[in-house]
Amino acid sequence: METTARAKYIKMSPRKVRRVMELIRGKDVNASLATLRFTPKAAARALEKVVRSAVANAAQRPDVDVDKLVVWQCHADDGPQMRRWRPRAMGRACPVIRRSCHITVVLRERE
Repeated sequence: METTARAKYIKMSPRKVRRVMELIRGKDVNASLATLRFTPKAAARALEKVVRSAVANAAQRPDVDVDKLVVWQCHADDGPQMRRWRPRAMGRACPVIRRSCHITVVLRERE
């Protein structure tokens, strides 16, 4: 039994979100939420919301024990990018790419 939750169009670089995902992948839900709460990264707040949403989705099913859930998979995919230009010296311009990502968390019951 798997439960999925997604957060789309998060205004954060997927590379930064993946660094925080490494901390919770494979852990049970309570340990991962405790880890995210005390992680001083902005991506931890967004990831915590997605994990809580996945737990709430799993709690809707009557045959699921929420205490046995494990973060089975989590990944951050690229979202749309906003491209801007920053003026530089001598009439030049440098690109500024504002990245976004889609966060997916999959929970599964531990055997």
